[in-house]
Amino acid sequence: MPWRLGGKAEVTAVLRSNYDAVAEKGFKIDSIEHGHDIKGWRPSHIRKTIPDVAQENLNPFDFILVTTKNIPDVPPTVADLIAPAVTLGETVIVLSQNGLNIERPLIARFPTNPVLSSISLIAATETAHGEILHDDVDAQYISPFASPNVPSQTAEAAARRYIDLYNACGKLDIRYEPDAQLARWRKLVYNASFNSVAAVLRMDTARMRASRHVVDDLVRPIMREIVAAAAAAGYQFPEDLPEKVIRVDPTDTAFKPSMCQDVEKGNFLEVENIVGEPLREGEARGVPMPTLRTMYGLLKGLQLQVREARGMWEPTFEEDNPYK
Repeated sequence: MPWRLGGKAEVTAVLRSNYDAVAEKGFKIDSIEHGHDIKGWRPSHIRKTIPDVAQENLNPFDFILVTTKNIPDVPPTVADLIAPAVTLGETVIVLSQNGLNIERPLIARFPTNPVLSSISLIAATETAHGEILHDDVDAQYISPFASPNVPSQTAEAAARRYIDLYNACGKLDIRYEPDAQLARWRKLVYNASFNSVAAVLRMDTARMRASRHVVDDLVRPIMREIVAAAAAAGYQFPEDLPEKVIRVDPTDTAFKPSMCQDVEKGNFLEVENIVGEPLREGEARGVPMPTLRTMYGLLKGLQLQVREARGMWEPTFEEDNPYK
């Protein structure tokens, strides 16, 4: 892992379901960049709970890296989760999460803290508790989110320092990109299409392409709607971007995007930030997005099923429901 190899940072990792396994044996890592037989690796500190800087009398954290799923329609929010660890005006918050407008709640809650965007293109899977398969390069685009109370030069300096710390080993493809929204719209060309279609159909991307009609009727139309919405928001992409993105995954593996994996595991879905936000941004600017609108309705239905299974929703009719 880059932090330990470079020796430039002390890292506290908050673990959940894999805490016991890592506490006992450390991480077992098979990585194309850091080694294929790493056993017993641990960050500086591991915890089950978010540190509370004030109550535990801890030194302020320089950075908080958030890699959780971003599901604003299911509490608790990201801002609520990390609040105990944030030192106002000091801690830099790095959002390595999918989707659009994810920074807005954080900037509202922590207006004097720099908030950074990390667009991660890494392929890494936890195959069992504490066992990591890293089989494609760690590529990231790091950008500062614009915040009215944080000077742009302060945010840029924080982004460049984070890149230096994260890539201390010098092996990774970590780049500074000035415009966070440009990178996020670009990634949505894949995520809003392949991710959402895979979740609804429970189908890997190779089978989608082999079928032809799934790409023609669903994937490509969504990609074009995202490109049009991005253009309306001021972000222009080459006309051939959808065709390139359609072919980005290998065809010799049955790769299922993360949202499909979440459906199969019965997890909550990142519906709002990956599909809902770009849909709202596009439609607000007069962009027709019928395919994404349909996909949004289907995904919200799947999300409702998860909420019901977990006792968070009951199929009862409210008084103002016109379909009673």
